[in-house]
Amino acid sequence: ARVLEIAKRLSVQAARGETVDEEGCKRHREPLKVFCKDDEAFICMICRESRVHRSHTILPVQDAVQEYKGQIEAHLQALKEDRDKLLGFREVEMRRSW
Repeated sequence: ARVLEIAKRLSVQAARGETVDEEGCKRHREPLKVFCKDDEAFICMICRESRVHRSHTILPVQDAVQEYKGQIEAHLQALKEDRDKLLGFREVEMRRSW
């Protein structure tokens, strides 16, 4: 639920063209404008140019939000299908036990 809440908030920010700067970079106090896929973290532009992230795959916030939102929705759909199957099994067992 928390991940979905964050994804929704990030999606709204991305749609508005905003950056993820709720807390900002702890090291540089800059807005978090890009996403490092290797570290799976939002980083500022100063961190992006550092040796640590220079060779990493970097995405704009909007692209990262869309990518991870799609993954979350796919996982959520699979979980809903599993839940429906389990509820079906439960119903069959309840009827059988009556």
